[in-house]
Amino acid sequence: MTVLEQPGAYRPAPPPAWRPRTDAAPLLPDEEPFRVLGTDADIHDLDPLLLTELYRQLVRGRRYNQQATALTKQGRLAVYPSSTGQEACEVAAALVLQDRDWLFPSYRDTLCAVARGLDPVRALTLLRGDWHTGYDPAEHRIAPLCTPLATQLPHAVGLAHAARLKGDDVVALALVGDGGTSEGDFHEALNFAAVWRAPVVFLVQNNGFAISVPLAKQTAAPSLAHKAVGYGMPGRLVDGNDAVAVHQVLSEAVAHARQGGGPTLVEAVTYRIEAHTNADDATRYRGDAEVQAWREHDPVELLERELTARGLLDDAGKRSAREAAEEMAADLRARMNRDPQLDPMELFTHVYSEQTSQLREQAAQLRAELDAEEETR
Repeated sequence: MTVLEQPGAYRPAPPPAWRPRTDAAPLLPDEEPFRVLGTDADIHDLDPLLLTELYRQLVRGRRYNQQATALTKQGRLAVYPSSTGQEACEVAAALVLQDRDWLFPSYRDTLCAVARGLDPVRALTLLRGDWHTGYDPAEHRIAPLCTPLATQLPHAVGLAHAARLKGDDVVALALVGDGGTSEGDFHEALNFAAVWRAPVVFLVQNNGFAISVPLAKQTAAPSLAHKAVGYGMPGRLVDGNDAVAVHQVLSEAVAHARQGGGPTLVEAVTYRIEAHTNADDATRYRGDAEVQAWREHDPVELLERELTARGLLDDAGKRSAREAAEEMAADLRARMNRDPQLDPMELFTHVYSEQTSQLREQAAQLRAELDAEEETR
């Protein structure tokens, strides 16, 4: 029997241009989530103004979540996907960006938009059912809140790549949940970003569930951060309830992108304390003991306890942060309790820059119906 006749003896040689990657190890995340709070790390080396702002925004963010949840019960919001328990991710993501950078949020990230400076009422416009986007994305450098899972990720890559081609010093930060990593848009975005070395950072808030589906039924990967190596970008794993750690990891990823190093995938391990939305019954798929265990790892309390123990936060500082949060909540409550003045004709305003003949026909029909209704009053 000749060699060619032996089953399995032939192995084609790889094409000349192909070479195995030998630099995969630096792309892999740490085995354990990176932490700062509760470790031997010296936070005195950090900017005290940053620590104070992180704490202030966490307290404000918790109160914002509470108030928005209450507004759904009062019928002032159609739906609210709470980020209670995830405030460290939301706040840190907003604070690492410079004014010229872009934020690409999902529907759960209204707090991140508010922490970046967006008016809370405008941030909730979509969830109120008034407008698809209640703010000018170009003015605030915040893309529209994205309800379909992960579709904001390719948008972020496209903007970041275009900015680099134009020579603009811009980084895009895109937020997505663990459920979004199961979508095709996630794969396409990370693949394009790595190939183009686009200045974009992907922040996965792994809060444990895609509605009712736990992470174990979404992926067999050791962590979501491990997915980065398959695309040729660094993966980072961080404690998502440690605001200082999240800010540090994201800061490094943003700097890496801005310096031409390409994208980074950051997985922040956190937990969704509240239900998926006010329409969800989370008790059907998780127990109270699990939720309570995460309440004991609360991001607000973690930072407050650390700053207090190290003499960086006193009672006056705590009181000031809570009073500012209450003022925000009172203003949000008062403004959301006013009935909005809606014009049905605005349905046609921002569909296209120049209306099509079909839209003009539909607008004329609606105008006639509204006029007829007015005459019968």
